[in-house]
Amino acid sequence: MLDAALSQVAAAWRFARDPWWVIGSAAVWLHGVATTVADIDVLASARDAEAMIAAWPGAVTTGAAGARFRSHPFARLDGAALPVEVMADLEVRVDRRWQSVRPLTRVACRGVFVPDRAELATILRRFGRAKDLGRAAALDRRPG
Repeated sequence: MLDAALSQVAAAWRFARDPWWVIGSAAVWLHGVATTVADIDVLASARDAEAMIAAWPGAVTTGAAGARFRSHPFARLDGAALPVEVMADLEVRVDRRWQSVRPLTRVACRGVFVPDRAELATILRRFGRAKDLGRAAALDRRPG
């Protein structure tokens, strides 16, 4: 199911005008680390995210900022093999300050792009949730 969903993401984002990345659990999996993947998180520019949300053929649920994360826009896209969460201008709250999440590295993998292993682990540690810290540790334990 994950392979099918990644293919759908790659096809949907082929017209993106700016760099984009798969982050989160799907990116960890793409780096060869076994993990549970419930959805595919796509980080993109605001213009590409808005265009994707507008063109998505399935159901779209928009979201608001939370206590830990905020994104403008944020939407959950249903209708692919797995749900796709689209975010732009992603920020995470760390020590009472909002910090931008914008990868510097971009590695092609199975038709999509991910941050390199070290940067992905850094992003996950900054997210700070138990599941993210566990995934970061797993990336550190299994060198690419």
